[in-house]
Amino acid sequence: MTALKPSSASKASGIEARCAATGMRMTEQRRVIARVLAEAVDHPDVEELYRRCVAVDDKISISTVYRTVKLFEDAGIIERHDFREGRARYETMRDSHHDHLINLRDGKVIEFTSEEIEKLQAEIARKLGYKLVDHRLELYCVPLDDDKPTS
Repeated sequence: MTALKPSSASKASGIEARCAATGMRMTEQRRVIARVLAEAVDHPDVEELYRRCVAVDDKISISTVYRTVKLFEDAGIIERHDFREGRARYETMRDSHHDHLINLRDGKVIEFTSEEIEKLQAEIARKLGYKLVDHRLELYCVPLDDDKPTS
């Protein structure tokens, strides 16, 4: 089952609230970057994030986006992912856990939750003598129709 995302307006204010809670100074350019991140339904890399930000404010430089992304990441506001493409992709930190399925053909990332997988991972850790405290699951896939022979 795919988890539903909150509205981008609440996510944007959530990002800004989290920044304020860390004592981070919020410039107008940082606000634009926060809003663009909040509106993302995908997991953009810095270059894609920059393109989207420039469409809102053409005075934002790519170095500002890089610095702000690093600042947000270090503050625990966004999460960095490396989906085997050689570039980091980002998403807003969420309160609820989810996993990712990555289509290796087109790079599409599908977020999902599975109680069965969560229980199985905790059980595996327990059987090995551990208590699971965190994990990250990324499934790399190709569409089923890739297996069909071509005529």
